[in-house]
Amino acid sequence: MDMPVMDIQATTLEGRHVRLEPLSLDHHAGLSQVLDPTLLQWFSQPASNGPELRDFIAAALDEQRQRRSLPFATIDRASGRPIGSTRFGNIDAAHRRVEIGWTWIGRVWQRTAINTEAKLLMMGHAFERWGAVRVEFKTDSRNTQSRAALARLGATEEGYFRNHMVTASGRLRHSVYFSVIDSEWPMVKRRLEARLVGGAQ
Repeated sequence: MDMPVMDIQATTLEGRHVRLEPLSLDHHAGLSQVLDPTLLQWFSQPASNGPELRDFIAAALDEQRQRRSLPFATIDRASGRPIGSTRFGNIDAAHRRVEIGWTWIGRVWQRTAINTEAKLLMMGHAFERWGAVRVEFKTDSRNTQSRAALARLGATEEGYFRNHMVTASGRLRHSVYFSVIDSEWPMVKRRLEARLVGGAQ
């Protein structure tokens, strides 16, 4: 069976509540306004202030030039404000898999339709446009909020990668992997669409 080519090009994904547009340093000022010092605390490259956030964006753009990532600015359509960022990363076209992660959203917009719709748009793009067979997510084992959010999305927890990363502080991080595979996507899609219609996040 012929499969679509994973054409990894910058793109904009748009829904009712959120627009995901290619991340650039032009977003830095707006993102700095909604940055909370703790929002990126679990990232391997944390950012708690404006200069660190600029470095974070620059690193994401460098990965994009290497065709390893596609980073997005998360835009609240109601206000037009940038309120966070997310990305496709660890893109493996040969094996048709991609990771969704590096996601953060300003406190005011957490537990709203924003994250649910963003994940719906990104997984839809991966499975339906790229023909991915696996979308994966990983998070710090200590990040209980992220783990609960991934479970609510319908992703399957697969297990721990022990001593998976050395964080900026020198702490050894255990990562927990989740995934959605292509055969599960129709069910997960219906579940996310129902949550959006029902207003439950």
